[in-house]
Amino acid sequence: MSNYIADVTVMLKPVVNDPQGLVVRAGLEKLGFAGVTGVRVGKEIRIEIEADSTDQARNTVQEMCEKLLRNPVIEDYEIAVREVQPA
Repeated sequence: MSNYIADVTVMLKPVVNDPQGLVVRAGLEKLGFAGVTGVRVGKEIRIEIEADSTDQARNTVQEMCEKLLRNPVIEDYEIAVREVQPA
């Protein structure tokens, strides 16, 4: 077995309003950052996992996302998996 790190990015679906993103955008404008046309706020989850392969690690993390880490009605997710090399 190898050790992997999976970075999961969870974002609201494009059709879902993002009030937090609107507040951040307004704050950026008030601070003088012109040209910001949109902000979406999400969350990142880093998972350390043991698996036999990158595919197995990805599949396990995908199952975690489907069962717990995201709300399928309003959120999408992306997974990036990398193997951790021993020090």
